[in-house]
Amino acid sequence: MMQIVYGFIFGFLSSVGFGIITNNPRRTLIPAGLVGAIAWIVYIVVGWFNHGLIMPNLMGAVVIGLLGNLCAILVKAPVNIFYVPCLVSLVPGAILYDSMKNFTLGKDSLAAYGFVKALTVGMSLAIGFIIAETIANKIYAKLKQRINQKENLK
Repeated sequence: MMQIVYGFIFGFLSSVGFGIITNNPRRTLIPAGLVGAIAWIVYIVVGWFNHGLIMPNLMGAVVIGLLGNLCAILVKAPVNIFYVPCLVSLVPGAILYDSMKNFTLGKDSLAAYGFVKALTVGMSLAIGFIIAETIANKIYAKLKQRINQKENLK
């Protein structure tokens, strides 16, 4: 249970922090933090049931994609404003670092293994975003229309 609480807190802080570093608008920081925190919790929970790298990253990316699109509509900001800071915690930076270290130390087989792992994580993130975009384009089109209709009535 504490892992979920810590995951939420640090997922939120890492997303907000990276949003600040990348100079995102202030009005998008809290929604981006919430999306990042929820995605990290999904990553943790899926990891409890599936000990691989693909499913936790795939499901985390789907959550970022769906919630990021929803926040983009509600906050009226580009979806990339939410994607970039939320994705930071899922990017396989440590795996790539270890692979490069192993490569420079002459441990080619360990380096190759790490590169394949990083490529696998990257592909699962990309596929997760594709799935989320496909679902979001179907679901959120009506929400966009309703919001636009309400704005036109004002």
